[in-house]
Amino acid sequence: MKPGFWQRLDLWARNISPVGLSVVLILLSVIPTHIPGYGSIVPQLALMGIFHWTVFRPDLLPIIAVFAIGILQDALSGAPMGLNTIVYLTVFGVVLGQRRFFLGKTFWVEWLGFSIIAAGAALQAWLLLSAYHMHVLVPGPVFFQYLMTIGFYPLLAWLMGRWQRSILR
Repeated sequence: MKPGFWQRLDLWARNISPVGLSVVLILLSVIPTHIPGYGSIVPQLALMGIFHWTVFRPDLLPIIAVFAIGILQDALSGAPMGLNTIVYLTVFGVVLGQRRFFLGKTFWVEWLGFSIIAAGAALQAWLLLSAYHMHVLVPGPVFFQYLMTIGFYPLLAWLMGRWQRSILR
């Protein structure tokens, strides 16, 4: 029997939810807080989403969606166009290649793996920004953004895991 319109719409909404959640994470990360200096150390929420969904549901996060998420992040954050796109595509490729390693491991191994991936992403972003500005930038803000990112990862991983178990079952 052919599924009805509402069943197909429900399935489509469930399948698009990782991309939608990543867009929400981008919007959360660019909300003005009026805290001096916070804009340079705001956690990379979209990076966390890309890591999580690439490990646990890569079928729902195609590479074109990662590209669009990076472009949206660049456009909304004021970063040079393509910076986060390159970083997110690199993370997507690396994590997709190591996906079998992360599956079935404890959360501590997942967090350690994310910390290593996020360090590489921060280093890549810092190098690309330094090349863009044609001088070596101070690494302090990038380091503190990295620390904020790995500090927020457990909470976001728990929320995305709950979403995955309840909505995407």
